[in-house]
Amino acid sequence: MPTYDYRCNACGHTFEEFQMMSDRVMRKCPECGKLKLERLIGSGAGFVFKGSGYYVTDYRSKSYDDAKKADTPNKSGAESGGSSKETKKAKKSDSSGD
Repeated sequence: MPTYDYRCNACGHTFEEFQMMSDRVMRKCPECGKLKLERLIGSGAGFVFKGSGYYVTDYRSKSYDDAKKADTPNKSGAESGGSSKETKKAKKSDSSGD
C-alpha cells in the first residue's frame, strides 16, 4: 500500500497517509476539520518486480556486468583479446629498427 502526502489549503497542515490505492481521496483536514484537503503529487516509491514473467534487465548479477565489460573494446581502440603490454612492445620494436 502506498503512502500519500496531503496538505490542507485552509490551515497549511501537511501529513502522510498510508492508504490502499482503491481508497477515496481524503477531503477533510484532521487538524482544522475543513474540507480543503488536497492530495499532493509525490515521488512515490520505486516498484521492484522480481520473479518469473518480469524483465530482468534491471536485476542482472555482478558477474554479468563483469562479462559485459570484458567483451567491450578498450578505449584506445586495441582489440579486447590483446594486452596493452604486448601492444607497447610491438610499437617499441617497430620504431627502434630505424
